[in-house]
Amino acid sequence: MGTLTVGFLGAGQIGEPMVERLLAAGHRVRLYARRPEVRGRLSAAGAQPVDEAADVAASDVVVSCLYSDAQMLDVLPEIVEAMDARTVLVSHTTGLPGTLDRLDTYAAGGRAAIVDASFSGTPDAVRAGRLVVYLGGDPGHLAPARQVVGAYARPVLTTGGRGSALHVKLLNNLLFAAISQLTLRTLEAGRVLGVEDSALLEALAAGSGGSTAGRYITARGGAEPFTATVTPYLRKDVAACRAVAAEAGADLTTLLAAAHDGPMRLGDPSTTRTERFDEDHR
Repeated sequence: MGTLTVGFLGAGQIGEPMVERLLAAGHRVRLYARRPEVRGRLSAAGAQPVDEAADVAASDVVVSCLYSDAQMLDVLPEIVEAMDARTVLVSHTTGLPGTLDRLDTYAAGGRAAIVDASFSGTPDAVRAGRLVVYLGGDPGHLAPARQVVGAYARPVLTTGGRGSALHVKLLNNLLFAAISQLTLRTLEAGRVLGVEDSALLEALAAGSGGSTAGRYITARGGAEPFTATVTPYLRKDVAACRAVAAEAGADLTTLLAAAHDGPMRLGDPSTTRTERFDEDHR
């Protein structure tokens, strides 16, 4: 495949550098963005702004980088309804696989060409072309999805059928939440023992107790700013894990308990086996 026309919505902290990388790779980008300053910056970079979200449907591939299931169900139905049968929707949202199934009801053929493309990384990783992306979908839909996300991601890992990438991402984030809580508890213990956070984090990074969580805490400038930054995202993802586990009958009790036991307030661990996701996110 050569240059593609890519519809894009969700040009936030992660999405905006994605668009920049897509343009740098030579793709044509039809952009829906509500904030005038974002439209201005990306138009100057070469993106074509559109007036309505549904206008991005006239593309080879549509990339959705929305925050939550609620946003997906608010914005994407009209796009799926307007998409040509050959257009592939690449969804970067970390949420519930059932949300993708709900979008099928708006597709002309009864099943939309959707690839779930959960990712792991930061805006800086996007700018460097080093975002980690997991792809789940029908084999015929994966090639155009891989071509598009390859503009800002390496590696791009295929996880199986549609929904599998979301399962991988949710488990990844659940484990990250647990390790983050343990690392924050370790820093608390270090303070009691008279060890400065910075000294302990440096030692952990060089030793066997180091982790991505420890590196992120250091990069964010300490435990407090790290906690403030990641808690809203992890709370959402841990809630999704609870819902997926309850629906599938998977026992994630130990991992969920570890994710809840720490300074970050990620929800009520007593509901880990039965709680369903918030009504706004179904």
